[in-house]
Amino acid sequence: MMRFLMVCVALFATVGQGADAQSADAVVWVQIEAQPNLQDGLERAEDYARRLEDVNGFALGGGWFGIVLGPYTTEDAQQVLRVYRAEGLIPRDSYIAFSTSLRQQFYPQGADLLQRGALTAPAPQETPEITAEEQPAPTEETPEVLEQVIALPDETPAEARRSERTLTAEERRGLQIALQWAGFYDAAIDGAFGRGTRNSMAAWQSANGFEDTGILTTAQRAALIGQYNAVLEGLDLQRVTDSKTGIELVLPTALVALDRYEPPFAQFNAKDDGVARVLLISQAGDRNTLTGLYQIMQTLEIVPLEGERSLDGDSFLLIGRNDEIVSETRARLEGGQIKGFTLIWPAGDEERRTRVLAEMQASFTRLPGVLDAAAGDAAGQQIDLIAGLQIRKPRLSRSGFYVDGRGAVATTSDAVQSCTRITLDEEIEAELSTVDAGLGIAILKPAQTLAPPQVAQFSAIPPRLQSDVAVAGYSYEGILEAPSMTFGTLADLKGLRGEQDLSRLSLTSLPGDAGGPVFDANGNVLGMLLPRGGGERQLPKEVTFALAGSAIAQVMEKAGLVPGALSGTETLAPEDITTRAVGMTVLVSCWE
Repeated sequence: MMRFLMVCVALFATVGQGADAQSADAVVWVQIEAQPNLQDGLERAEDYARRLEDVNGFALGGGWFGIVLGPYTTEDAQQVLRVYRAEGLIPRDSYIAFSTSLRQQFYPQGADLLQRGALTAPAPQETPEITAEEQPAPTEETPEVLEQVIALPDETPAEARRSERTLTAEERRGLQIALQWAGFYDAAIDGAFGRGTRNSMAAWQSANGFEDTGILTTAQRAALIGQYNAVLEGLDLQRVTDSKTGIELVLPTALVALDRYEPPFAQFNAKDDGVARVLLISQAGDRNTLTGLYQIMQTLEIVPLEGERSLDGDSFLLIGRNDEIVSETRARLEGGQIKGFTLIWPAGDEERRTRVLAEMQASFTRLPGVLDAAAGDAAGQQIDLIAGLQIRKPRLSRSGFYVDGRGAVATTSDAVQSCTRITLDEEIEAELSTVDAGLGIAILKPAQTLAPPQVAQFSAIPPRLQSDVAVAGYSYEGILEAPSMTFGTLADLKGLRGEQDLSRLSLTSLPGDAGGPVFDANGNVLGMLLPRGGGERQLPKEVTFALAGSAIAQVMEKAGLVPGALSGTETLAPEDITTRAVGMTVLVSCWE
């Protein structure tokens, strides 16, 4: 907490010394509660201040008064939110708010951090109680604060029921949705106020200090809806019409703004180094186009691996989650046009994410036209970007080679340590079958049976020293679509310390080559290239080592595989060895 306090002191100094609006908006707050009048706001702020540091109170507009913690940097605010939620010190629906959503300060009394004016609660006076009818109507001279402090008059159950009859069907469903959000209602959202709805209303009333009649008064309905919408404060939800994509929907304009067009996307990127982003999807096409988009989007960093995926006829859904973001993509094909959106939101802010997502879905409107395929700037293209979006990359990639007819692969054990997912050629899922860390080899089995063009054939006859050898490998870790060939010579049939399961080669390799097959001049597999390793003793760059074929065969037998026998003794031309190597070598990728 000391770090938060130090940051807070610095930010208070910045804001308090006449900082302009831009400086104020550079900090954020953690909003923990909102009250419908000033006096309750003061009491709750004082209550929180007994237990927490950095408590402040600001008017929010619409008669509401918010209690916030801060000011913080975004990083510190996220940490405060996580820790205090986990410890139960703040409500679970607390969220990060921006200075733009805050008005006059009312707590601590007399403070004015944002220089927007300070509110002071009127001193209590011993005056006779007056009825609502006797209360004079506010005039232009009546301070806004006095209007906000006076609570709405309560209603009897009969009066509440009469006012309830004036509600539209949409308003009645809205109350059920708010009760569901608050955790008091779990039945159908149908607008019918039956026994289940009445019980949930009574439970909400009891939890909020009202008499549990099961019939919400006008003031109570306003309070419930106010609680439900408080989480959206500071997002500045506005309906945005984008004529280029032919899409209209509600967006959190306080967090995102249109940045550029990269077909098929209009990219609304984060403001002020935030995390939230929105993509509008718009292109002409058919079901094949939709399927292609569905597959391509799963390769992007903005769609993490964990989450639901579904492609159903003319629409698809993609949800991705990791420790940093949650993204949700929805797209539909109608009339030869594919339109949809992606919402990317910071992890840990699920309540606001689901509310924003619901607003976007409910407001999504298809307008005529799709995004021009020639829109955007082609000058910024990169090989690892699709439509300006970063392709998801593996943690590392190394080489491997097929060792049986069903697609089992031998590779270096270094390539498959601590992986959440392993792929062959970035498309085929594989799992670890056997690993021998001492020898530095792992055997992988694909999730589906494969039919490799070439399978390793191991030579039982050791080649002559100084004879030609070749290594096939993905030297550049997948940037090139095919393996590269590196030629050299066999320097020794054992390691530098006499290890019998190693061969020493004289050739120059790159990290991506590790795990690749080493061929003799007859096109048979002599061994598997091992990583060069590090340490204090650095060997000449042309010195590399291979795990001998006999050691590979032993590990294969443990995995229940039968090594391939010698296929030939005639010397092959380099181009023939290359053809064999390309059909046998695979890219092994480790993903997080």
